[in-house]
Amino acid sequence: MKTLLILGLSVVLVFGAETGNQEGKHWALLVAGSNTWGNYRHQADVCHAYQIVHSHGIPDENIVVMMYDDIAHNTENPTPGIIINQPNGKDVYHGVPKDYTGKNVNPQVFLNVLTGKKESLQGIGSGKVIDSGPNDLVFVNFVDHGAPGIVAFGDKYLHAKALMAAIQEMHQKKKYKKLLFYLEACEAGSMFENLLPKDINVFATTAANARESSYACYFDKKRQTYLGDVYSVMWMQDSDKEDLTKETLQSQYLITKKKTNTSHVTEYGDLSIDTMMVAQFLGNMTSSIVAEPDVANPYIDAVKSEDVPLAILERSLKLAKSEMEKSKLQIRLNELLRERQMVRRTFESIIGLVHEDAAMANQILNGERHTIHDWDCYDAALNKLVQTCPQLNIPQNDYALRHLYTLVNMCETNTSVDILHEAIDEACRH
Repeated sequence: MKTLLILGLSVVLVFGAETGNQEGKHWALLVAGSNTWGNYRHQADVCHAYQIVHSHGIPDENIVVMMYDDIAHNTENPTPGIIINQPNGKDVYHGVPKDYTGKNVNPQVFLNVLTGKKESLQGIGSGKVIDSGPNDLVFVNFVDHGAPGIVAFGDKYLHAKALMAAIQEMHQKKKYKKLLFYLEACEAGSMFENLLPKDINVFATTAANARESSYACYFDKKRQTYLGDVYSVMWMQDSDKEDLTKETLQSQYLITKKKTNTSHVTEYGDLSIDTMMVAQFLGNMTSSIVAEPDVANPYIDAVKSEDVPLAILERSLKLAKSEMEKSKLQIRLNELLRERQMVRRTFESIIGLVHEDAAMANQILNGERHTIHDWDCYDAALNKLVQTCPQLNIPQNDYALRHLYTLVNMCETNTSVDILHEAIDEACRH
């Protein structure tokens, strides 16, 4: 009996040691921050990402999905309950968990989910969080609009520094072994550039660098909206085709970078992580998904994110069959053009009030786009602009977001905060 007890104890100790050395759990946080039919592609991207990680074996209990959920059953959807991510594509909406929807898709909920703060989410959505530990591998995929140092969440926005603080907190509390972050947004690189340390086991890739737009693709005539974003479509189509247990993150990054010829896909953080297999983050089971046929020339209709509303109306106008429909679309197009003109003039006015010298004003507007160093100046100017110029509809107006680089340029050329605030006050009164 004594021998059996000793043998049994030895087995338990050996099994426990082996378990402790095994790779931990997989976790995935998938976020589409936008809403409305014109932003169809963002939720389509995230639904497709869910199908990938789910089919590769990550259980739903370890997947958190945040999306407004106003697309599948939208009155404009000709195929109710179905969302596709490429022309004639398969439904990617089925089975997607609705953990946080509607107004619960916001920066604070996102940060609480990411950092595992269950107590802060009681009574909100599903209450699920990334409840990860020191041996776990975490994948985060965020899709929405962006601008220097921010990404949008509907009518709110998340600051790059707040994201970095959350990731640093996770690292300090040993909430992951390695973390992979795929970010689809305009100027997405600004969320990590000079901010993401190389020594906290985080590897990030972005749809665009810190100074350029990301691109939408796959305009669908039936739905009259764009079905995907170039960067997101490229990494996901690669994931559908490849054996992820044999493909490294570096290989997927290089393939995505090459195929995303509309913007500069960029990498940040601990680049040594890119030697790991994609399966270590997206799931290591063999997927049942059959890769869909390649779309011929997916870039032929690609358009900058800020120009999507304009492109949709122009394309819809060409497709309109009745004079009444054409008239309604033309009215909407004219309104959008007037709105864009107002946005442009507002920023030109702010710049002109700060810099009376025309050459300097032109340099701010059309010259080199600076990297953010003076975060205090930029954050204060952005907050002032949002509060004082509600007509700009920041951050929901992507065309207005595209002009925020001018605030960065002024802050980085020694414009005083007081002068900048006075200019914003004056420009927004008119």
